[in-house]
Amino acid sequence: MKRLADALRPSLAHTASVVKPRLARLTSTLRPGPGRSGPRPSRTWYFTASAATAGLALAAGAVAVAGPFDGAGQRTAERDRAVALTLARGADHDGGGTGGGGTASVPSAPPVLRALGGAAEPAKSGKLPPRGIAGVLAPLLTDPALGQGQAAAVVDVTTGSRLYGTHSDQAFTPASTTKIATAVAALSALGPDHRLTTRTALDPDTRELVLVGGGDPTLTAHKASGGWASLRTLAAGTAAALKKRGVEKVTLSYDTTLYSGPSQHPIGVNDNLAEVTALIADEGRTDNSTSGPVTRVADPAAEAARTFAGLLKGAGIKATPPGPSKATSRATTLASVSSPPLSDVVERMLTNSDNDIAEALARQTALASGQPGSFAGGAKAVAARLTKLGLPMRGASFHDGSGLDRDDRLTADLLTSLLAAAADPARPGLRPVLTGLPVGGFTGTLAERYAGGGAAGLIRAKTGTLTGVNSLAGTVVTKDGRLLTFAFLTSGTTDPQSAQSALDHTATSLANCGCG
Repeated sequence: MKRLADALRPSLAHTASVVKPRLARLTSTLRPGPGRSGPRPSRTWYFTASAATAGLALAAGAVAVAGPFDGAGQRTAERDRAVALTLARGADHDGGGTGGGGTASVPSAPPVLRALGGAAEPAKSGKLPPRGIAGVLAPLLTDPALGQGQAAAVVDVTTGSRLYGTHSDQAFTPASTTKIATAVAALSALGPDHRLTTRTALDPDTRELVLVGGGDPTLTAHKASGGWASLRTLAAGTAAALKKRGVEKVTLSYDTTLYSGPSQHPIGVNDNLAEVTALIADEGRTDNSTSGPVTRVADPAAEAARTFAGLLKGAGIKATPPGPSKATSRATTLASVSSPPLSDVVERMLTNSDNDIAEALARQTALASGQPGSFAGGAKAVAARLTKLGLPMRGASFHDGSGLDRDDRLTADLLTSLLAAAADPARPGLRPVLTGLPVGGFTGTLAERYAGGGAAGLIRAKTGTLTGVNSLAGTVVTKDGRLLTFAFLTSGTTDPQSAQSALDHTATSLANCGCG
């Protein structure tokens, strides 16, 4: 306890009034995780919490003591933004959320998923009595606020047993919980260390300089921050390389041929998503926001190229107004910038419910799977990857990567299986799917939810909201210390806020359940 308290004290001094009541509940220290000193937790215990009473304090404490990703892909945190609850709130489809803020990676609370040492009681093993779970959930799922149809599933991560299910094999419109499937497929296809590269290439004969889009949805036109690649950095490197060659004026073009098919989502022009293109900066946003709905530029690739031309000018290189082109095999790469590892990108997508990242990852999954980099190619590739993982795909249907398409269909069984696969110690590359989930009461789209009821820090979940559709899928640490995955899907809801509250109440009741 003393060791953890000493580590927390400097970073949390400015937010003591927020976290002090929560830290008072902490009764044990963290057991070292992968990539840290000390013994590695056992296979069974790596993703369980030994006591639910420690979960809330640890969710706050983790953001102060954890570093970046370790070798197993476990997210460890930017402390100040999570504790102070100041990170930008993400939009969940037609929901709200505030824009602005910096571009730092999203924080998370690993100890909600990790074993604890010390005097805490270990979580019970074995199967929960199904009647206990059913007795808690069944009455709550009949709430009229949850619309005309509901599906639910709950799985014990330790045993792999399904503890509860109602219509769990029936396919529903999942809304933004689709991003869980997109994340698992992308990490499976590309690996957590994969990076997306934007580069410049110079034709030696024509002196045509081509800005080649690599499909990085996190590329920014601003100063590099939080590990995201910057057009400013690329322009500086390109200008330096040109000057070494004695070139001070170029014909500037841009290449977006990595992707194919329609660039506009079937929903049409929408503040929740820019045109999907291989070259885009700041998600085509027309303000300084980093998440949430906002008007987007009409042609993100052309706008990024124009911005790049201005940056080249500032670095002493004159460029013609840019137009579309394709880099030839003769062109020489002058400079490049790369995204953070895919693990970071997946976390940002899930925490902020970032539709632009989701669509980019679906296309990257397609390209890695030999499919065209299009909406159709991405949908086919995601389904194929999940099938290869042996997940229950009956009834599943993909049409995009973000869940904005109302024709998407997922089952509660598939969602809980996706989360359970991400919790499998044999699949550490999928870990960011869990660590990227918003933490109730702390981060992302759940930052302002679960503040009461004793579930803050114990629930990590992806939200989903479309007109008439509300969904919630994630993990929960129960009162007796069990780590469960859950999925709740609804249809025909008429009051989004009431439906959200009903789902939150259901998840909170599961967290407070002493069903074992």
